Amino acid sequence: MSATPVSVEIVKSVPRGAEAIGIPVATTGPVPRQLGLSRAALAANGFEGKPGQVLVVPSAAGPALIAVGIGDAAELTANGLRSAAAALVRAAGKRTTVATTLADLEGVDSKTAGQAVVEGALLAAYKYIGLKTDTSGAASLVRFSLVAGDKRAPGIRAGADRGVVTAQAVHLARDLANTPPAHLTARMMAERAVGIAAESGLAVEVFDRDKLTAMGCGGMVGVNQGSVEPPRMVKLTYTPRNPTGHLVLVGKGVMYDSGGISLKPSDASHVKMKMDMSGAAAVLATMGTLKVLKCKAQVTGYLMCTDNMPSGSAFKLGDVLTFRNGKTAEIHNTDAEGRLVLADGLSLAVEDGADAIVDIATLTGAAMAALGPKIAAVLGNDQGWIDTVKASSARTDESLWQLPLAREYRKLLDSQVADMKNIGGPLAGAITASLFLSEFVGTTKWAHLDIAGPMDSDSDDGWLSRGATGFGTRILIDLATSFVR
Repeated sequence: MSATPVSVEIVKSVPRGAEAIGIPVATTGPVPRQLGLSRAALAANGFEGKPGQVLVVPSAAGPALIAVGIGDAAELTANGLRSAAAALVRAAGKRTTVATTLADLEGVDSKTAGQAVVEGALLAAYKYIGLKTDTSGAASLVRFSLVAGDKRAPGIRAGADRGVVTAQAVHLARDLANTPPAHLTARMMAERAVGIAAESGLAVEVFDRDKLTAMGCGGMVGVNQGSVEPPRMVKLTYTPRNPTGHLVLVGKGVMYDSGGISLKPSDASHVKMKMDMSGAAAVLATMGTLKVLKCKAQVTGYLMCTDNMPSGSAFKLGDVLTFRNGKTAEIHNTDAEGRLVLADGLSLAVEDGADAIVDIATLTGAAMAALGPKIAAVLGNDQGWIDTVKASSARTDESLWQLPLAREYRKLLDSQVADMKNIGGPLAGAITASLFLSEFVGTTKWAHLDIAGPMDSDSDDGWLSRGATGFGTRILIDLATSFVR
């Protein structure tokens, strides 16, 4: 697990026992008197108030004062506050109790500010200890206090409450993706989902190999053929009164991806393939928040969980798989397996009568090559829906970049023996993978998030912590809680 839960409170003044106080400082204007330093003194220590800058001012008695740069105060945004809070918590180091007035700054409405500051702090505080016997590197933050005046306090409190929920969801997604593969199989993932469903007011169905075979889910069954661990598809359903629409989320849950017969090289990327279920982790974490956040839309989540392993029974190049919607695909690369399990989930989403669909997957190295480790790709068949997804991306500071669903590349998937191949060649891999997925959504509004790049971080960086990032969880929460058909 990652950490002990952090107590978040809204207070009128810095509480006794606070070990660090974060004081926002802009690039211009007066320096808060509480800091006890002039702008010239700050500048002499390399601090100009730029976003992300911090300066710890030790104190012989009492809490350390931490100057936190916010940039131009007139241009302050929620994303800026989130990053500033993350920088504050990192600068606080091993201090367990931190207070700040960041959320009380004018320029960002109080509810939005409260959520952003809490998210930044709690996400930056995350540390994954896992199976280490030395737990000295565990997260230190125990109490986080937002100091606010009477005018903004109610809004900050509402936003902070939401921020706790969204940050805890990301923590869950990170925990799941960071877990070693032998300690989180498809069956174990399903068990976790059943437990979360019971806690979160969700209906849950779990489908084993026999059920998947009977349902014609040839993608799931085919990818699982080489594994001694059986597959699990989990369907989670949240249904409020008088729903504003029906959103379906489909998450790739390849618990470990060896590449199958198309074996991956034994390098650092192979080690990270325990995280190939990050999409399913994001969907599960999102579903667990919907009741407490009083989501007004009906939301269905599919977790498509299986290993992709090489063995004498593994599916082979040249095999043809038949999917839930009846379409067939000739296998030209068994390491292009994510699209095969998603195909069955997308087919079921259409059958469910979804008003809109989002799938989320660590799908292609091509997306990572194009956009790097900070930005995920988004593609889809409806520009209005993609724009809605991009708006959630902007609000959460989880960056997306739209790539074209270029239909002229569809011929690259043509097969002599099946409806299509599962790969389209060495070029435009993120696009051809999306074109493959588009065969399973029909005319339903659909967006595909390829999160292969930002699924993990090599170091602590802002609100990102080293290891699995839980990327996409907050996008999905934002989408679900604002969804209208």
